[in-house]
Amino acid sequence: MQKGNIGITTENIFPVIKKFLYSDHEIFLREIVSNAVDATQKLKTLAMKGDFKGELGDLTVRVSVDKEAKTLTISDRGIGMTAEEIDKYINQIAFSGANDFLEKYKDDASAIIGHFGLGFYSSFMVADRVDILTRSHREEAHGVKWTCDGSPAFEIDDYDKADRGTDIVLHISEDCVEFLENSKIQELLNKYCRFLPVAIAFGKKTEWKDGKQVDTEEDNIVNDTNPLWTKTPSTLEDEDYRKFYRQLYPMSDEPLFWIHLNVDYPFNLTGVLYFPRIKNNIEVQRNKIQLYCNQVFVTDQVENIVPDFLTLLHGVIDSPDIPLNVSRSYLQSDANVKKISSYITKKVADRLQSIFKNDRKDYEGKWDDLKLFIHYGMLSQEDFYDKAKGFALLKDVEGKYFTYEEYRDLIKDNQTDKDGNLIYLYATDRDEQYTYIQAAQAKGYSVLLFDGQLDTAMVGLLEQKLEKCRFSRVDGDVVDRLIQKEDQKHVELTETESQSLSGVFTARLPKIDKAEFHVETAAMGEEAAPVVITQSEYMRRMKDMSRFQQGMSFYGEMPDMYNLVLNADHRLVREVVNHMNENLGEQLRPIEAQLKELHARQSVLEKEQREKKADEVTEAEKEELNKCNEDITAQENARRNVWNTYSQNNPIIPQLIDLALLQNGLLRGEALSKFITRSVDLIK
Repeated sequence: MQKGNIGITTENIFPVIKKFLYSDHEIFLREIVSNAVDATQKLKTLAMKGDFKGELGDLTVRVSVDKEAKTLTISDRGIGMTAEEIDKYINQIAFSGANDFLEKYKDDASAIIGHFGLGFYSSFMVADRVDILTRSHREEAHGVKWTCDGSPAFEIDDYDKADRGTDIVLHISEDCVEFLENSKIQELLNKYCRFLPVAIAFGKKTEWKDGKQVDTEEDNIVNDTNPLWTKTPSTLEDEDYRKFYRQLYPMSDEPLFWIHLNVDYPFNLTGVLYFPRIKNNIEVQRNKIQLYCNQVFVTDQVENIVPDFLTLLHGVIDSPDIPLNVSRSYLQSDANVKKISSYITKKVADRLQSIFKNDRKDYEGKWDDLKLFIHYGMLSQEDFYDKAKGFALLKDVEGKYFTYEEYRDLIKDNQTDKDGNLIYLYATDRDEQYTYIQAAQAKGYSVLLFDGQLDTAMVGLLEQKLEKCRFSRVDGDVVDRLIQKEDQKHVELTETESQSLSGVFTARLPKIDKAEFHVETAAMGEEAAPVVITQSEYMRRMKDMSRFQQGMSFYGEMPDMYNLVLNADHRLVREVVNHMNENLGEQLRPIEAQLKELHARQSVLEKEQREKKADEVTEAEKEELNKCNEDITAQENARRNVWNTYSQNNPIIPQLIDLALLQNGLLRGEALSKFITRSVDLIK
C-alpha cells in the first residue's frame, strides 16, 4: 500500500473547490463522464493504430446509483491506468497558491476546473470520499485502487479487477443526497452528456407490465452518439433538421429555416443554427444556443462567443477550439473565438441574402418573424447593418414589402418636402391611427407600418443611414404639415379670434393624468376634421426610447404633450367663431383694448430698464413694471373668465374636443360618461 499527499501548494484544495464551485456543482458529472469517454476513445485510437491488440468489446460508459451504499459510480472500459499513471495524473496538482487562485477566478468560478486540470476533483463537490478502481489496457497490468476522503491524503493499493478500464465511485455527501436520485442523474445526463460520442447507459429501459413500470434487458442509452451537426449536409433532408429541432426544443414552434455550420480552417467549427419564430419578448428567446466541445456540453451562455443579436438564434455550436471550461476574460481575448463570431455572422447574413434572392415571396411571408432579429442585429452591430441593408424590408399599411432602395424610389417624387428632405410616413397601429392613415393616403402618400418592438429605435438608425430623410409618424402633425410642399396656408382669423377660439377650447379640456394639451388653429381645408390631436414626433420618440435605453428615464416621467389643432376652415369651427363674436364682442373689446395698452406700456418699461445697469434701476421703476405685469395678469384672468363662461354654455365645444380625444383613445372615465350623455342630448 502506498500513502501520500496530493501535490498541491494549498493546505486543502477541496473546501475551496466546494465553496467556489457550489453554484456549478452539477458540473462534476460532466467532467467524470467526459473523462470516461476520453479514455474509451483513446483505446479505440490505439486499436486503430494497431497499438492495442485485444478485443474492444462493449465500450458503453455506464452510470449507476446505489442508494443503499450511497454511491454513484461511473464505469468505462477504456485505457485504464497503472499506479504510476494515477500518481502522474491524479496526485500531482500544481498551481501558484490559494490567494492567487481565489483572486483570479473569484468572478468566474466555473473556469477553475479547466485551468487547473481539476476535472476529476470536481467530484469532491458532492462526495465525502472518492474511489478509483482501475486497470490498464496494457498486457500484464493489474488492478489498482486509489482512495481519498477530501483531504490531501490519499491511499493506493492493489485491487482485484478482472477487466480493463476505470470505475469512479463517489460516496455522496449527506448534503448532496439529491445525486442519489435517478431522476436527478437522468436530468444531468440529458443536459451534459446528451450528444457524447460514446454510448452512455444509465440503468435499463422500462416498459409497462402488470400495472407498473418494470425494467427490461435493454440498456437505457441516454445520448445520441452521432448528432445531426456531425453529419454531412448533403446526406440530410429538411425533415431531419426539423426533427432535430423538435428534439432540442420539444415545445417550440417550427423554425423558419436553419444554417448548417461546417468549417475546418482556420478554426474547427460545426453546428446547426435555427431561426426561430421570434416572439416580442427578446429576453425569453435568449440562451437557446448550446455550446459543445467535441460533443461535450459546455454552456448555453454564448454571449461572448457570438454577437449579442445572434443569441436570439437557437441550435448548437461545437468547436474544439473553444476549451471545455472557459472564462469570460478568455472568450473576450481569444483570437479563434473572434474569428468564429465573425464567421457565424457572415454565414447568417449570407443565408438570409440567399433566401431573399432565391425565394422572395417566402422571405416576405416570414419577415414579420424575422424582423426583430434582423433589426436587433442592425442596431447592435455596424457591420451587420451593411450586410443586411440589401435584404431588410419595409412593410406598408397595405401589407406590401419593399427594400430600402425600392421604397425610396416609390416615394421620392411625392414625399419630398420643400427643403428637399424625403419624408417617410409611418404608423404604429393600423387601427388606432386609421383616420390619420386615411388622411395621408388621400394626399397620395404611402404610409409604412412600424409595429415591432424595435421599430422606434430603427427609425433613429434609418434617419442616420439614409440620405437626407426624415421619419414622421402619421399622427405627429396635421397632414398638410407632415410634408410641407409650400408655405403654410394662412388662417383667415384675426389675432383676437384665434386667441379667443383657443381660449374657449382650452377651458373645456378634461384633466388627464400625465397629459398636457396645447391648443392652436390651422387652415386645414373644409373637408378635413374640425379638431385633430397630434403628438410631437420628437417628444413621443424620446418617451418611447426611454423604455429601452438607460439614462433616458427622465423622458418617461414627463407628461405626454399633445397638440389640439382647430381647423379654422371647418364649418363647425367657423360657427363657434361667429357665435363667439356675436356674444362676446362687447365683453372682450374693453379687455383687449386694455391689454393692448398694457402690453405697449410693458414693452416701454422693459426697454428702459434693459438700457440701464441693474443698480441704476430705481425701486419706483421696478414697482411700476411690477404693477404693469399685475394689471396684465388681471386682464388676462378677466378674459379667461369670459372664455370659460362662454364655453360652459356651448355644447359644441366639448363635443368636438371629446370626439378628437375618443379618436385617440384619450377619452376615459367620467369624461367618457359625460360625452355619451351629451351625445344623447344632442340627438334629441
